Amino acid sequence: MEEKKVIFSGIKPSGDLTLGNYLGAIKNWVKLQDEYDSYFCVVDLHAITVRQEPALLRKRTLEILAIYIASGIDPEKNTLFIQSHVPAHSEAAWLLNCFTYMGELSRMTQYKDKAQKLGESISAGLFNYPVLMAADILLYNTDLVPVGKDQKQHLELARDIAIRFNNLYSPTFKVPEAYIPERAAKIMDLQDPSKKMSKSEDNPNGYILIMDPPEVIRKKISRAVTDTVGIVRYSDEQPGIKNLINILSAITNMTPEEIERRYEGSGYAKFKEDVAEAVINELTPIQNKVKELLDDKTYLENIYNKGAEKANYVATKTLRKMQRKIGFIIKQ
Repeated sequence: MEEKKVIFSGIKPSGDLTLGNYLGAIKNWVKLQDEYDSYFCVVDLHAITVRQEPALLRKRTLEILAIYIASGIDPEKNTLFIQSHVPAHSEAAWLLNCFTYMGELSRMTQYKDKAQKLGESISAGLFNYPVLMAADILLYNTDLVPVGKDQKQHLELARDIAIRFNNLYSPTFKVPEAYIPERAAKIMDLQDPSKKMSKSEDNPNGYILIMDPPEVIRKKISRAVTDTVGIVRYSDEQPGIKNLINILSAITNMTPEEIERRYEGSGYAKFKEDVAEAVINELTPIQNKVKELLDDKTYLENIYNKGAEKANYVATKTLRKMQRKIGFIIKQ
């Protein structure tokens, strides 16, 4: 039997997850789980590149794990774990730091953007975190990494580091490829559709959280920015409407053209109502399941312990291989 290809992905517990995280990432992961050997991680080590409230970090880490499962990611088929439970991630990141150039890291656009905002107080962790991301990916002999456009540059760096290490020593890492789903939903801010929906935006009307109650979802969608054209059309000239069509399309699997036809002759009010109802119908069962899972801490503990055990086994094997090639004496 042919071995399944390996997929690795993770989400940071640095804020509450949005509809963009769900439609752009998690919903796609659910579709991949039968086809691939998947590692889905809560990347808590990445979260601390900016200050986190400790109790809130713990709460969000468990909540993300619960959201993965509630969304349909089966812990029996996939390896679900918390990044800091696998020490090989931190160890491999240090080793790979020694094979990464300052120039490469200073060219990362996310770093440049954040450095402009933070100035002198930018942490070394924020500068180095693409190396930790490379370690995350390379430790599992990952074939494919589901990435959005904003993370593509970091994956390129992971590939460069892998090739450099392989050339210096001998083939050690698989060189991972980007996995871009055919119809990846890129969900934009409801108030400013030129920006990706993000929980770090100041205006809470710009994003829908996975755990938002129905009345909040209705209010946010009814306030979503539109235009004066008055026609439901999938066009770059109508970015607000285009974004709402993308949301409805990702949930219902209708094509943008089918949505245009359905709302021919009807105004924005009816369209927005239907988008809100579709979002509520999609998220309510997930929200109920998340609450149920968070009430059962023992179950979640079993999942992340079992996941860490498997992840530890695979990651440590790769780490030992790296250490041997570099010239370290392996403790027997």
